Amino acid sequence: MRIARFSIDGNVAFGAVEGEGTVESGGLVLDIIKGIPYTDFELSGTKVPLSKVRLLPPVLPNKVVAIGRNYAEHAAELGNEVPEVPVAFFKPTTSVIGSGDAIEYPSFSDELHHEAELAVVIGRMCREVPRERVKDVVFGYTCANDVTARDVQRREKQWARAKGFDTSCPLGPWVETELDPSDLTIQATVNGEQRQLGRTSDMIRSIEDLVVHITEAMTLLPGDVILTGTPAGVGPLNVGDEVAVTIEGIGTLTNKVIKRG
Repeated sequence: MRIARFSIDGNVAFGAVEGEGTVESGGLVLDIIKGIPYTDFELSGTKVPLSKVRLLPPVLPNKVVAIGRNYAEHAAELGNEVPEVPVAFFKPTTSVIGSGDAIEYPSFSDELHHEAELAVVIGRMCREVPRERVKDVVFGYTCANDVTARDVQRREKQWARAKGFDTSCPLGPWVETELDPSDLTIQATVNGEQRQLGRTSDMIRSIEDLVVHITEAMTLLPGDVILTGTPAGVGPLNVGDEVAVTIEGIGTLTNKVIKRG
């Protein structure tokens, strides 16, 4: 099931996405959900065309835990070794935007990069999750773009500003709850030109590895997000560009880059 979060007439709700096609092509409708989707819920039967609503980030995470250098070719293209343990960092909630929202080019950077990623959405509060129970705590999956100020990342070593600035974490367009994430195509295009193309099967550490590793240290809450790393091909974004992240079985997350002002 595809679960979207949206606003209509000033109200925010969740809905199940039905039909075929894309956000832009039409043909999709939302069956409004009674309550929140992390618990048992019912479909209201009240349906609205997706074209009549504004899509929001599909979740409002308490925290986004991101993993760096989880694809060997990406580590190599930036001159880095594959780390012995997963490299984890945070992106703040203020960095999260939805599909169709603008990425604001930060004033303190001259080298903005896209990073297409599979995002894991947590469905229940969990801590110290054993490997065999990881599937029980995952709500679903969505597309993400770990937008990075690459020059700042190199200069400051710590990644908080480089990867945590406002609008640096596009998520969407919705969460797919019924998906095997082990071998999916993941790609990024800029102005229609393909930049990244990889498969989730190329991850160095699996989703199970990452959930176990993260929850050894911290409690994850419903709606929290794990970014699983990006394949090779990261590259520059400029003001005016449109960047799209597409993941097989989920859909396409699209954002334009604007000047912060």
